[in-house]
Amino acid sequence: MAADLNTVDPAWAWRPFEPAADRPWNQPLAAHLYRRAGFGGSGEDLRKAVERGLPATLDALLQAAPAAQEFDTRIEQLASTLLGSNDPRRLSAWWLYRMIGTPAPCLEKTTLFWHGHFATSAAKVEDSEMMLAQYRLLHQHAFGKFGPLVQGISRDPAMLEWLDSTTNRKVHPNENYAREVMELFCLGVGNYTERDIQQVARAFTGWELRRGKFEFNPYQHDTGTKTILGQSGKYNGDQAIEIILAQPAAPRFIARKLFRYFVCDEPAPSPELIEPLAKQLRAGDFEIGPVIRTILGSNLFFSTHAIARKVRSPVEVGVGLLRALEATTNVYKLADGLDQLGQAVFYPPNVKGWDGGRTWINSSTLLGRANLVRTLLSAPETRFAEGRGLAAVAQRAGIEFSQPGGPERAVDWLAELLLAVPLATAVREPLVALAREPMEDPNRRLARLVHAVCALPEFQLV
Repeated sequence: MAADLNTVDPAWAWRPFEPAADRPWNQPLAAHLYRRAGFGGSGEDLRKAVERGLPATLDALLQAAPAAQEFDTRIEQLASTLLGSNDPRRLSAWWLYRMIGTPAPCLEKTTLFWHGHFATSAAKVEDSEMMLAQYRLLHQHAFGKFGPLVQGISRDPAMLEWLDSTTNRKVHPNENYAREVMELFCLGVGNYTERDIQQVARAFTGWELRRGKFEFNPYQHDTGTKTILGQSGKYNGDQAIEIILAQPAAPRFIARKLFRYFVCDEPAPSPELIEPLAKQLRAGDFEIGPVIRTILGSNLFFSTHAIARKVRSPVEVGVGLLRALEATTNVYKLADGLDQLGQAVFYPPNVKGWDGGRTWINSSTLLGRANLVRTLLSAPETRFAEGRGLAAVAQRAGIEFSQPGGPERAVDWLAELLLAVPLATAVREPLVALAREPMEDPNRRLARLVHAVCALPEFQLV
């Protein structure tokens, strides 16, 4: 597959996908879009997506609707009530609640991308207000221009605390942020020197944290001449960032990260495949939303190079299952379950964030994923279809076990809803046999089938 991807014609790859008789816009493709752009879609989401077509569906995913604004107001009020405890783990549950219920799943999914990109952990920061403020910054700029986002994160109190920049003095510049802003946030390894790190660190001197807020201390700022990436001047931190973002490597670096997040884990794309996205970023003043739309609406995205070419993250396992099955649950327990699988939001493992891809999968996490699904399906706090039960979700899709062909339709419905690849006959037949086994409670019968589907290796791909 590596050779195939790296010989893809970039002009074809990023051209808008146009349905054809042999490749119609249908529910499986809509499900693929919802799983990648968000955390998965319900049957109703997918039905509406097919009806309105791909362009209108992309509009709905990438534009804030009034319903999203109303939801944000309510969820922000809830966040404010959590700050009194100063327990960032309660914020983890709050964010999962937001992911499960948001009318703007692509915005939330992209905010999670930036959280992994500008990885900051509450394990060190230990301040709910700081962590929530950083979340709000990422959420506000998720689809916006990258420059203001980098400028904002450079002043962010949680980031300053995380990278030990709370007292950055001219007599002893702290190089942590200077290194990471180039290596992990903007340029990537090989596009700067150790000398550049030292000079950028001088530009950020005087950027301090006072009483939990950013403060510039002019007495601790190095006002001397710095030479950063070949340019010399008496630069401050803002100007250093402008120089960094003006480098040709910057849009290419961000385009590659967006590619891996939305398209496929591996292989790495060729420079030629990334260049059109990088050019779009540069021409659009580094605005992220239009590039995400290009990716999500492209020929490449709806091809075999992208479909089922990513491993589900733990968040995608838990939140995706709940959204697909129109369910809510105890988000504190969900947060604990995801932590055990290696993805506690607000607690990335290090400054590089989560590695993702194949690292999500091993013998322990495979069992843990199946157990998480079982727990979600059986927990008394999990409510399906606003309390009407899991069977009601199936009935809305026209699934009745008692009807002729009902077990077969139930298997096919769940496969289309939850899996990125079609079921092989040898895999489908045991599921149909399981669906035919009678059980008095239709909700438990369906939950048993859902668990069996989610235990398949195919479920790990998205």
